[in-house]
Amino acid sequence: MNSKTKIVVLHLKELIYTGIFAALGILFIILLIIMFLPRNKDKDSNITPPANSYMPGVYTTSLVLNDNVVDIEVAVDASSINDIRMVNLDDAVTAMYPLIEPTFEDLVSQICESQSLDGLTYSDDNKYTSLVLLDAIKASLQKAEAAAASDNQAVELED
Repeated sequence: MNSKTKIVVLHLKELIYTGIFAALGILFIILLIIMFLPRNKDKDSNITPPANSYMPGVYTTSLVLNDNVVDIEVAVDASSINDIRMVNLDDAVTAMYPLIEPTFEDLVSQICESQSLDGLTYSDDNKYTSLVLLDAIKASLQKAEAAAASDNQAVELED
């Protein structure tokens, strides 16, 4: 029996580091599994986005272009955008900003079709004109949403 005794020296510091790294490795693997497992599509498909609720009416936002005021009117019913128009469009404004009318018509057709301000496209040639018009349309829609929200609060208070 020629056995040689082997002595293994373990340092407490090395054991703690090994334990921490092993725990972090397990946590990392669990996070990867959670992130990349396919989710149940049936749950997500039953959720419908909430419809925009507006107070029916016509809401106006004024847009000032070189001391000329152009009003943007948005007509809505309880759940959809019906019409968007430019009112008080002066000939001086159309002469100074020739892209304003075609850009506006393009935006209106996209908004009325999609019933949303998300995902609108416009060319780089009329980017700033589009952004100014979109801000005015967004302000009018926010007025309609705020009116609907205040009306809903009034109804809740009456109950």
